[in-house]
Amino acid sequence: MRTAVARFLKYLAAERNASPHTVKSYGEDLEALAAYLSEARDGSPPSSGEITVFDLRGYVSALHDSGYAKSSIARHIATLRSFFRFGQREGWAETNPAKPLRTPRQGRSLPHFLTAEELGRLFDAPPPNEPMGLRDRAILETMYSAGLRVSEVVGLDDADLDFPDYLLRVRGKGRRERLAPVGSYAIDALKRWIRVRKLHPREMGTGPICRNGPKAGTDAQRWSAHKLDLSPFPAAPVFVNRFGRRLTTRSVARMLEKYLKITGLDSRTSPHSLRHSFATHLLDRGADIRSVQELLGHKSLVTTQIYTHVSNAALREVYQRAHPRAKNRN
Repeated sequence: MRTAVARFLKYLAAERNASPHTVKSYGEDLEALAAYLSEARDGSPPSSGEITVFDLRGYVSALHDSGYAKSSIARHIATLRSFFRFGQREGWAETNPAKPLRTPRQGRSLPHFLTAEELGRLFDAPPPNEPMGLRDRAILETMYSAGLRVSEVVGLDDADLDFPDYLLRVRGKGRRERLAPVGSYAIDALKRWIRVRKLHPREMGTGPICRNGPKAGTDAQRWSAHKLDLSPFPAAPVFVNRFGRRLTTRSVARMLEKYLKITGLDSRTSPHSLRHSFATHLLDRGADIRSVQELLGHKSLVTTQIYTHVSNAALREVYQRAHPRAKNRN
């Protein structure tokens, strides 16, 4: 089974263009299956082609008994189906024993999002006179302005920034690329951060900076000589830590947690909540769902439809305007 799994993961990366995160998740799911089968068969697990639907049903039952969430079990089943479908293609599986498995139904909860006023408080939290504060403000503004996933924002390179046209080149799930419009607030925040990043490449986390630049001496000369000209763009990450290395998704999550405590905002807020806020605010203000789908980079419209909830006030306004007998009598 180990050989079959290795070939499957290689296929995902090379032919399906799956992200490293997806490949890692599939690998972990199949490792869990192998461990279960080894224990269930007293240390003598079957080969991949000998696994039956009864083996897989026992495995799924064990996941339920272990308290796995329905969403996690659904992901495991999807992994199994893909793995054995690959086996049919490769010839080591005659049938797909995962096909008869029933995916557990999941109740879809409404996404958590922030109001415009709450977002304003969050964006004002990073200290504006420190390099890391400027970086954090740029990250938050960019994620909300373009509706980016956290993996997409940390994956941005300088080459992906098109300031004149207010666009970002974004690599999304499945490494699909899209052009994402970005607003002036985010562009200004990005420019301030990049200017400081280029000015102090070795001192990213040390000491405050003057809002209007250094006052005198060598730093002042460097400031005046520096131009925010990113063409031709160097192949460098936009967002780096104090050591000049690309930020991780976990670093962004920790950064957001810090500012949530400072502002007293809902602790349920995650980096993805900024993406939820982006979609919700667009739909609340009249954007059509197809456009929001394109802006989010969703492959299916079904994924976008979860954002079609709007505030009661917006629903009432639409009802009063559209229904012929809705207007209140004087």
